[in-house]
Amino acid sequence: MGLRRTRAVVALAGAAALTAALAACGGDEAGGDGKTLNVLIGANTQYPQDFQAWKKSISDRFKAQTGSTVRFETFASANEELTKIQTSVVSGTGPDVYAVGTTLTPTAYSTGAFVKLGDEEWAKIGGKDKFVPATLGISGPDDRNQIGVPWVSRPFVMAYNTELLKAAGIAAPATTWDELARQAKRLTKGDQYGLAVAYKDNFDPWKFVWGMSMQAGNPLVDGKTARLQDPAVKKAYQTYFGWLTTDKVVDPAAVGWSNSQAIAAFAKGRTGYVALTSATGAKALDEGAVQGKWSFALLPTVPPGATARPANGVEAASILSGDNLLVADYSKNKDLAFQLVKLITDQDAQLDYYRKLGNLPANAAALRTLGSQEKLGPVAEAAQKSVATPFTGAWADIQLALTNVVVQSIPDLSGGSLSDAQLDSRLAAAQKAAQSALDRAK
Repeated sequence: MGLRRTRAVVALAGAAALTAALAACGGDEAGGDGKTLNVLIGANTQYPQDFQAWKKSISDRFKAQTGSTVRFETFASANEELTKIQTSVVSGTGPDVYAVGTTLTPTAYSTGAFVKLGDEEWAKIGGKDKFVPATLGISGPDDRNQIGVPWVSRPFVMAYNTELLKAAGIAAPATTWDELARQAKRLTKGDQYGLAVAYKDNFDPWKFVWGMSMQAGNPLVDGKTARLQDPAVKKAYQTYFGWLTTDKVVDPAAVGWSNSQAIAAFAKGRTGYVALTSATGAKALDEGAVQGKWSFALLPTVPPGATARPANGVEAASILSGDNLLVADYSKNKDLAFQLVKLITDQDAQLDYYRKLGNLPANAAALRTLGSQEKLGPVAEAAQKSVATPFTGAWADIQLALTNVVVQSIPDLSGGSLSDAQLDSRLAAAQKAAQSALDRAK
């Protein structure tokens, strides 16, 4: 194992809860008339039946084209996703193809365990011009050092109940976080709540803190320095927790909700906003009681406590979000892996995935066909105003540290309050973990 990869493995070993063993073995065994290609992909708990149908469709098409079998393995959290990468790097065996979130791509890149995409590799999948340019923004540290093939785009937005806002005399959705809290209070009465928030989701909570902090002018990573104890970060957590504990505009049951549960609660028609969703939420909303009564809106871009963004603030409407496809350098079936990558990033497959699961295509031609859908306007604007998270191998640990502040606070939130001392203590621990990860990162 090369020195660079050895260092990366040491860095990855410091990530939280890296204890699970990788179940999949390398894709080199017989499967039907061909081989078996192992693919790691995030589980879809919101539309499980459609997800199964998509996997079967891709498997059948790949079998028909190549004579080989696709075997899918899933992960359900960022921590599990990181563990899969770490254990594969250590063992030199595991999935042939990884579908990872964009924020985990820098950590994967730092291991040196994935194929770098040169002209030959891009040609195998149809060329770099096949993709929406913005989706390439976190494929690697620069355009000559990339490992991530854009698969889907997932800019984040809010959804709001047009009927409830109108009844409350609210003319337009909020554009600042303080205004959102005020509107949510006007919308909360009886069994009706202003906001649906997924406090126990494995992926959501840190995104609020990141966005509010960036908008206030505080990057969470400043070169080799972590800035998780900045007042802007504390204010972000206080705002996020305060919707439940102080403003009381969130159903108390939300302390146990995942994102799909928050969307389901909003879909029943008794909530003003679902605070974080993407185009993937549209299917559930159109099948719920809010059918014909909801719209997307940009997340606020003015930080808490302000009426305008400060001069050094960033108009971060969303993280640059989506999934990238990575081919493992240890794979014995790289050519076969790139055939699968080409298949699932071609226009027809991208549109099929959008129809089944709601993720926007990274394929430029496929995305153009959706341009006439009026409801996607705010989602497209969020994509344009998305900002990439730092491209550092430490980011996975930092993301987990931010999430852990919420995880550790769930019992206090369930009791209805969280003290400043408790929050300060958890932010200090998060800062220590983040700085340690940055110090290890190469």
